[in-house]
Formats: sequence, structure tokens, C-alpha cells
Amino acid sequence: MNFIEDYNHPKNFRFDSFKFALKEAHKRNHEIFVETGVSRGKKKLLFFVKKNWNDGMSTMIFSDYVKFVNGHLYTCDISKKNLDNAKKFVSKNKNNVSFILDDSINFLKNFDKKIDFLYLDSLDGFYENASSHQLKEIKCAIDKLHEKSLVLLDDKGQKTDLSIKFMIEKNFKIINETKNQVLLSF
Repeated sequence: MNFIEDYNHPKNFRFDSFKFALKEAHKRNHEIFVETGVSRGKKKLLFFVKKNWNDGMSTMIFSDYVKFVNGHLYTCDISKKNLDNAKKFVSKNKNNVSFILDDSINFLKNFDKKIDFLYLDSLDGFYENASSHQLKEIKCAIDKLHEKSLVLLDDKGQKTDLSIKFMIEKNFKIINETKNQVLLSF
């Protein structure tokens, strides 16, 4: 899994959390990844989009992982522009990624596979309803998880409190926690 070191950038403050989560996913033989909210990038000049390390670049990292294990990433965003940008970032892994234009809650309700690794990051934490939105996401996805599934919550403290409380009530345990993210499993 040497590819992970490509993301060890000074501005990627989520790097250690992603590295821990992917090592754990690999130990558990995870192949099916689901992400709500894609890596958006940021506008450079008028037409060009470049990587935004403050975003964490999750879509890129996860696409490299699923290619490495011959798995698949299903990533959802409500913005076509964000999806188009993410497609550019992961073009080398396009056969291992499905991009879905939809609301994350609707997407998760209708997702018809078991989920090995779930990453919830569809609504930035500064939005008023971000915490209740993330809680709705985990409630829609919980029946698609299994005993070895991992759930990574982003924007810790800004939107994770309701989700963590709900998940702990459902017998999940926190297995890693950083300033920005929380990783849980049964």
C-alpha cells in the first residue's frame, strides 16, 4: 500500500486518519467503499481545477485503495460540478469508481450492496443541519453494514455528535479518533 504516502502532504491534515483507516480496511479485506461527498478540488484561474489538500482528497485516496485491492468505490455527490472535478482527479482508476449524482440520503437508502467501508462527508460541518443530515445518512446505511465494516465520520465535533451517539447505542466502538475524524466499527 505504498500509494498512501503520495497523500502525505503538509496541508493534508487528515492524512494520519486516512492512513490508519486504510490499513485497518486492508486487514479486514475490504473491497466495497462508499463515500458521500466527493473531493471537490479548488478553482485555479478560470477553467482549471487543482487538488485541494485541505479537503483531504478522500476520493483519490479511496480510488487508489480499491484499485490496489481490485475493489470498487461508489461515490455520491449532489453537485455535478463536484463529480466532474472528482472524475478528473481519479481518471487513472475510473474502472474502479462509480460516480452517482444524487442526494446522499436517497443514494444510501437505495444502495443495494453490503458496505465494507463507509465514509460520511456529504455536508460541510458549518451548515446548521449538518449533524442531523449525517445521522440520517448512518440510519439509511446501517442495515448495509456487517460485523467487519468500518465507518469514518468527517468534521468531528461539527457534525458527528448525533451519529456517534447513535452508533454507540448500536454497539459500534470508536477504534481511532483524531482532531477531524472518528473511525468506528462493531
